[in-house]
Amino acid sequence: MIKLDKISKIFTEGVIQHRVLVDVDFEFESGKIYIMYGKSGSGKSTLLNLISGIDTPTSGKITINGSEISSFNENNRTLFRRNNIGFIFQFFNLIPTLNVIENLLLPIELVKNLDKNDLIFAEDLLKKIGLSNRGETYPDKLSGGEQQRVAIARALVHNPSIILADEPTGNLDYETGKNIIELLDNLVRKQNKTMLMATHSQDVIGLADYIVRVKDSKLFIDKAN
Repeated sequence: MIKLDKISKIFTEGVIQHRVLVDVDFEFESGKIYIMYGKSGSGKSTLLNLISGIDTPTSGKITINGSEISSFNENNRTLFRRNNIGFIFQFFNLIPTLNVIENLLLPIELVKNLDKNDLIFAEDLLKKIGLSNRGETYPDKLSGGEQQRVAIARALVHNPSIILADEPTGNLDYETGKNIIELLDNLVRKQNKTMLMATHSQDVIGLADYIVRVKDSKLFIDKAN
């Protein structure tokens, strides 16, 4: 589903070059969950941004479902991301002027006109994340855990085949983070989606099919026990 072919990403500051990823080759299997570890600045977020099309590699090719997204222009990468990828951020990134149900429906509105089935599906997702009575609530009235649950539902509402998560429990306390992991396990596995999660937390090991370690600009993959 996701193929990295000799991917390198180099950031330049003046005369200094930061080689974040160098000649990375890997194929992510469809329907599997990958948990990615690495020190701060090792390239975890960079890899997620490259796969999502938010950023482009310095060299190499990224192919998703047969489409070489690394060759797309910015507009086509954006359209591809809207249709195929759900992104869960550490800081939730909910729009404060939209209520919960409006935040949830936004990814669908960006690609087509809403219909009754979209609203039914969004309300069903709210029920699954335990917030069926909070559709009219605005983000600032929600706890951190509730905001992250909405962010997860928003990443799933347009039925993407790929979920990317960047430190999704990083701003949550242990118990709330554990609940978020259980929710992700339930929702993502049940829908047979591919997920790549960058994290510092060891509590998500049980979620993984594969452990991905980012070190010295390379990826090292181990099958989870």
